[in-house]
Amino acid sequence: MTASYLFAGVFYVATLLLVVGLAAKIAQFARTPAPLKIPTTPAPVTTGGMVFRMFREVALFESLFKSNLWIWAFGYMFHLGLALVTLRHLRYFVQPVPEILAMVQYLGIYGGLAMVAGLGGLLARRILVERIRYISTPSDYLWLVLLLGIGCSGLLMKFVAHTDIVSVKVFFQGWMRLNIQQLPGDPVLLAHLAGVAMLMILFPFSKLLHAPGVFFSPTRNQVDNPREVRHLAPWAAKMEAKN
Repeated sequence: MTASYLFAGVFYVATLLLVVGLAAKIAQFARTPAPLKIPTTPAPVTTGGMVFRMFREVALFESLFKSNLWIWAFGYMFHLGLALVTLRHLRYFVQPVPEILAMVQYLGIYGGLAMVAGLGGLLARRILVERIRYISTPSDYLWLVLLLGIGCSGLLMKFVAHTDIVSVKVFFQGWMRLNIQQLPGDPVLLAHLAGVAMLMILFPFSKLLHAPGVFFSPTRNQVDNPREVRHLAPWAAKMEAKN
């Protein structure tokens, strides 16, 4: 049970850091003023158009698609695969499992394959393309390696080193109720969980914050109406009001 208590404690800390850190960063993004009207043109001139543009950016990676198809393909494979894998893993935290989650289980397997393939392509790009390799930092490689490790270890448990997924679910069901249960001691499972915990701990302090950050980007969330509406940052509006 020593490993079970250790991993339970690590995941309590990781969850706390993820939630608090992410909330603090989102609050910081929301407070940061946008002193200029700088939507990337051609930009929508209505609020509805801006919302639709943001939807295309988040759901389809529109700007990346227009700039580089190879990066878009690998990035979209990874993100779509990650979304399917996340949905597949929700079964460990709910009982009974809703029908929609039961239906997505097989898609989650293909999602894991797509996730690893996309990450492999992004890593190969950083290594093989000279101009990308030149501007890459160690953290760029380490994030890709960490995510690849999580994905590959998950696929290993599915196709090679099978683990007792019922016991894994019992562990996380008990973890949510502060009732720690026995966690299987399979090395691949422990490596997988350690990678996930590390990702949760580091996420709020990393460049992966582009996930919530895109919603606060003035190049995307502003309407192109500088002639019709004067743009004033909150601090500038307060100064003007005083004068």
